[in-house]
This record gives sequence, structure tokens and C-alpha cells, in this order.
Amino acid sequence: MESTSITLTRLARAHHEVVDELRRQGPVVWVDAVGAWMVLDRAQSLTVLRDAERFTVDDPRFSTAQVVGPSMLSLDGAAQRHHRDPFVAAFRPSTVLGRLGPRVAAEAVGLVDPLVPAGRGDLAAAIAGPLAARTAAMALGLDTVRSTTLLGWYRRIVAATEQRSIASAPGHADDEVTISAARAMDALRSALTDAAAEPDGPLAAVAAVLSEDELVSNAAVFLFGAIETTEGMIANLLRHLLTEEGLLAQVRDDRSLVDVAIEESLRLEPAVARVDRFATCDTTLAGVHIAARDFVVVSLAGANRDPAVHDRPHEFRLDRAGEPGHLTFVHGPHACIGAQLARIEARAAVDAVLDGLPGLEHDPGTGAAAVEGIVFRKPTSVMARWDPGATLVAPAPDTM
Repeated sequence: MESTSITLTRLARAHHEVVDELRRQGPVVWVDAVGAWMVLDRAQSLTVLRDAERFTVDDPRFSTAQVVGPSMLSLDGAAQRHHRDPFVAAFRPSTVLGRLGPRVAAEAVGLVDPLVPAGRGDLAAAIAGPLAARTAAMALGLDTVRSTTLLGWYRRIVAATEQRSIASAPGHADDEVTISAARAMDALRSALTDAAAEPDGPLAAVAAVLSEDELVSNAAVFLFGAIETTEGMIANLLRHLLTEEGLLAQVRDDRSLVDVAIEESLRLEPAVARVDRFATCDTTLAGVHIAARDFVVVSLAGANRDPAVHDRPHEFRLDRAGEPGHLTFVHGPHACIGAQLARIEARAAVDAVLDGLPGLEHDPGTGAAAVEGIVFRKPTSVMARWDPGATLVAPAPDTM
């Protein structure tokens, strides 16, 4: 199967429409613009994600490895476990909840409080990005690094990675984006080695197992989840809350729905829309012949909106109990180790804006910013307004 009418511009600007067009050709479709087989349904996506022997990340073309070096994200088998296991141990869900949960909640409140007098603002810029960056710094023990500095390093690394992940990218060694990313990696290396030297810091145990190069490359890919995925996750969630009819009132009245809304937002608009794999041998997938070394793109966005799995897949719904879960945090050996931390941040952000911004609503003077991107997807802004003069009534203290 082939598709020559799809362009990168259309894929970025009308991503879900394009995926639906491709899906009509089958669950596995060749896309010239991407230079890859795109896997579009949930069942075949799970097959690829779970089968590292046939579909590997360990290939010289893997974009992240080109920028940050070999890591748990770009290796498979025993080598991947060597890189990944120390981070899994350091970021167990129970450990993350106890060590970071209260601090993340406090950070979210601290970001919201200064917004109140303005009465309106961009929640993506004011909350999503800064909260993700501050939490990433706390998680890695980089408390002395300003969040703006960490975001700057990170965005330069991501720019180089995204550039290399699309077929038309130049990828020259002297390219300005590549040079900027290399300088950011040098600055990050210095900060991480200092953090790893702290005996009680979160990276001390990791540094005891991994070399300096391994520590730095894996911490860099941890930032991809801790910043990019989480910033996009929060921004997409806030956008849904403000623009889906009646949704904000529902979660404001019943906070137990916040976690449900988080999962539905993750399903509907994953901040990372795809993951890349490479065929290790001649094989077939859904009856399609895939040759050894072919580029295979798993569309998480497509899998999450598979109409064979999800009823009315393009709608935001809070009543999806009984449907399979989304694949946004991936499955198999490369499942995201920071999923619990990301959910903690999203919950903290929602609680903080609901508690701290009375009368919160989408700013009617602005249109809802579009969500664009081929790999990383989030709105450029989430414009809201609220009542700067209202006073929220705190619950009475428990005197019993």
C-alpha cells in the first residue's frame, strides 16, 4: 500500500484527519512523506511495541541517539536493561509520589497564585511549561538550575531531535540546530555530574551503576518525558477542559472526574504522537510485507483513536469505562518510566487552577489555539480568563 498525497504540512496541521485517511487504506500503510510504514491501529501498534526482536530502536537512524547518544530509549535487550534499570529503581511510582507529590502540588499553586490579579492569561506558558521544567529539575536533583535555563537546554535538544526524525531534515554536522543542541548537552552534562556527586541526591545510585556518558544520555531522555510529554500533556488537558462544552463544570463539581479527564485527554491528544522503530528482518505485519531495515512509525495518535476499539473515537468522553486504555505512555520494554510523575503533575495543575482561579473559563476574546505537530503535539497557547476580584471560600477547619 502506498500514499503519495500526504505531505508533512498536512500531517502537522490536520494530523487526525490524515491518519483517518490513511486508516481507510489499512492498518499498515507506506507514507512517502515520512519515508516509513505507518502503523495506525491499536492491535498492530501493540505488536510492534512489544516485539523488540523484529522492530528495534537500535539503529543508527534513530534520531534521539544521534543527538544525546546511546540510552535506554535507543537500545534494546540486555544493553537497554543496563541503561534503564537504575532509573526504574530511582523513579518507582511509590518513591515518586512520596518524594515529589507534595512538592509538585506546592509548585503548581506557586505558579497559579501570581496570575490571579491579571484576570486573564496563557495557561500553557504560565503553568504547563514551568511546572514540567521545575518538576524535572526536582526529579533529577537539579534544584540549583533555573527552570528557564533547563527549558532552554531542553528545547534546543528537542529541536535537533525533531529535525532528524522527519525525512526532509538536512541533518548536516555543521547545522546551526545541531551545534546549539551540542552546546546544550554540554551544559546539561556539567549540571548532571554535579547533581550525581550529591550522596543523598536522586542520581547518586544511578551514577554508581552507569558511566558518566550513560548517566547524561539517559537523564537527557528522561527530560524528554519529564518536560516535553508532561508540558504537552498539561497544555492539552487544560485546552480540553476550557474548550469542551460543559467539561470544566463537570470536573469542578466532581473532582473525582479529574483523573478520568486526564486519561481521556491523554488518549485523545498524546503529546508525543508517534514512536519510531526499524525492522530487523523481512517480516509481515497485518499482511503487509516489511523488508529488513525498513523504517516503521507507530502512530500512538492513530492507535488511541482506533474506531475498532473506541466508540466515537474523536470525541472527549468521561464514560469510557470498559474500553482498553490508551497507548500514550507506550507498552513493552520502552514503556514510560515517568508516567506516574506526569499524572501527578497534571492533577496538581488542574487542582491549582480550579482552586486558585475563580470563574475560570476560556477567554472568549481569543480562538482556541490549534494543536499542531508531526511528532510533538501541543497547543501554542491556552488562553483563559477568570475573576481577579473573587475570593474563594476555604473549607472550614476540622475541629472534631
